[in-house]
Amino acid sequence: MRAALIGFGSSGKTTLFQLMTSARETARAAHGKGETTVGISKVPDARLDRLTAMYNPRKRVPATVEFTDIAAAGAAGGAKALVDVAAYKNADALVHVVRAFQDPAVPHPSGSVNPARDAQAMEDELILADLGVAERRLERLDKDLKKMRSPDLERERDVIQICKAALEQAKPLRTLDLKGEDLKRLRGFQFLSAKPLLIVINLDESQLSGGDAAVQIDRAAQAAGLESFLSHAATAAVAVCAKIELEIAQLEPADAAAFLADLGLTESGLDRVIRASYDLLGYISFFTVGEDECRAWSIPRGTAAQLAAGEIHSDIARGFIRAEVVGYDHLIARGSMAACRDHGEVRLEGKEYVVLDGDIINFRFAT
Repeated sequence: MRAALIGFGSSGKTTLFQLMTSARETARAAHGKGETTVGISKVPDARLDRLTAMYNPRKRVPATVEFTDIAAAGAAGGAKALVDVAAYKNADALVHVVRAFQDPAVPHPSGSVNPARDAQAMEDELILADLGVAERRLERLDKDLKKMRSPDLERERDVIQICKAALEQAKPLRTLDLKGEDLKRLRGFQFLSAKPLLIVINLDESQLSGGDAAVQIDRAAQAAGLESFLSHAATAAVAVCAKIELEIAQLEPADAAAFLADLGLTESGLDRVIRASYDLLGYISFFTVGEDECRAWSIPRGTAAQLAAGEIHSDIARGFIRAEVVGYDHLIARGSMAACRDHGEVRLEGKEYVVLDGDIINFRFAT
């Protein structure tokens, strides 16, 4: 799972990246026109914490998301807003950090703070980049179809024309309802506006409100004028305050929890960004547990048991016999796997079983 952090200068993008990944010393790579930095974030999951406390294993392994910090874009509406399109294309999702905080010491490159303007400017750049790809592909398809007739290429041309029409109307491709083979035809193009988009609203401390995270996001989005963006498919938002997160990062865990409580918050903004990225990509976690290791495994929602087994090892998928499955809530309620067995809550499932979020699985397989 790869997510790319994008944004205009002085948005707080790199600060958030460093905090999420502890990436002050992560590998950097010259990539095209800009420099990228790659870091790994552990996905916070209270269920894994609870299972670890139950089994006291030698090793605890959380799910992870790979974040790439791409060199900051130019000013909103500038000629080179997208510094490195190739680096964007390699991501499974885009995380756009938009500035909503005021700080005279750190001027905005566009001269004023306007989150809605910045979000729209970035969306426009993604759409323009995709439009260029679509136009070039259509030119090539027209030439090929003049040489020979191909139903497959004709259908590809039809789908690309649908995309081009949407882009010309300034609609991101993630708003299109394409399915099946048509969707597969587009995957190789890695259209930027087709990727899931998470908007991170970087707030002033004074704008940060306590209570439910969804309420915070709604308030922040409304104040920033971003409601229209959140109506799009595969688009979500998270509200954070990088200044507060910097302070939290310097505290011991107990002190950090108390600090958040004083602000009326139940978790850090960074945890919300990481988890929202994970959810936006359509991933869920299943668990394997034991005295040696408790681990969260990442799979796309809707994955069958045999394919999930392959995430652990290809030999397990190849020799798959059955999956012993118990739901997380059942295990926690009973207190042990043995008690779950006694109450008939451990199920034997076949290779086509669709794994659910929170399933605890032991795979039986032939060697």
